Amino acid sequence: MDSLTTLKIGLGAVMANRLRSALTILGVTIGIAAVIGVVAIGEGAQNEVTGEIESLGTYLITVSIRGRGPDRVLTQSELDDIVQDIPGIAAVSPVVTASGTAKHGTDRFECSIVGVNNQYSTVRDMQVESGRFISAIDVNARQKAAILGQNVALELFGLSNPVGETIKLNGQTFSVIGVMESRGGSITGSEDDQVIIPATTAERLLGRRGFTAFYIKGQDKDSVDVIASSLENRLNRRFRDEDAYRIFNQTQVLEIVQSVSRTLTLMLGGIAFISLLVGGIGIMNIMLVSVVERTREIGLRKAVGATNRDILSQFLLESVVLSLIGAVLGIGVGTLLARSIAIFIGISPVFPWKGAAIAIALATAVGVSFGSLPAKRAANLEPIQALRTE
Repeated sequence: MDSLTTLKIGLGAVMANRLRSALTILGVTIGIAAVIGVVAIGEGAQNEVTGEIESLGTYLITVSIRGRGPDRVLTQSELDDIVQDIPGIAAVSPVVTASGTAKHGTDRFECSIVGVNNQYSTVRDMQVESGRFISAIDVNARQKAAILGQNVALELFGLSNPVGETIKLNGQTFSVIGVMESRGGSITGSEDDQVIIPATTAERLLGRRGFTAFYIKGQDKDSVDVIASSLENRLNRRFRDEDAYRIFNQTQVLEIVQSVSRTLTLMLGGIAFISLLVGGIGIMNIMLVSVVERTREIGLRKAVGATNRDILSQFLLESVVLSLIGAVLGIGVGTLLARSIAIFIGISPVFPWKGAAIAIALATAVGVSFGSLPAKRAANLEPIQALRTE
């Protein structure tokens, strides 16, 4: 028999027992849907976490000084000494943060006050939508200059341009020199709710001396580890206490997050693969039953000239067709399942194109593997004995 005839016979056999075929396909569908759903949600969650970390800035190192008292803060001159001659640094900015109230006329907004220097926009990959960012002169002269986040500008000024206007921060008057582009929420809170001012001005406004955190931006990925290692040595000499500071290496954190996410996805995918194996066992069971039911048909085909290879191909094809139909349905069900779960937990699923291709390959492999035994049993039947079977 040619391939087309074999295909027609195989499809006919599948359609002849629709309910049984549907139940067999269901097992494969569940297995493939589980694999696709787990991988799509896993990759979506990984992208979500990675995006949150990367939103802080690229090649970023964050240093937090812990504890209280004068020996638990850094001044600008001390920071300059610490980062001096460390290779690979693109920009450095201290950070002074506090909660405050911004007012304009009768409008007020509870915001975060962030004191930084002129390199902060480079460190955090931030852009000004209108106006300008803080300059070195603003920092050195302790200028009362403010840059508003999107939410602050909208609440205090509506749709009008606030650049050139004045606001009050904790009762003191500041000139608005710029408005930041919308950044949205991040793991540190919404950056659209911030008012950015010079770090020197923030120290005076908040009654502080020095700062307890600073950011460093590396020139590239390779420089981040070098900078972090040098910082650890110099901070340890400065504080003589490893618990007095914490270094947040963005590159290492991203690698850990991606590694953990891949491990969890593979583990859950392996569990889902078990469902696919169960579906394969179901296919083998049904095909063995089919061989018994169609013994006389097999004998008749062999009597009129069908070879063992023809019979083997026919039953293998039936098994593969059942698997592939289940795979296609499983991909569709898995995609819908992933989207539903993603909407519920608030992430964007990533359709795993490679996973779908692997699912098709797995389904074919399952069909061939679990259909081989029934197909060989059918091919090895003797025509005379088969025709005698009632």
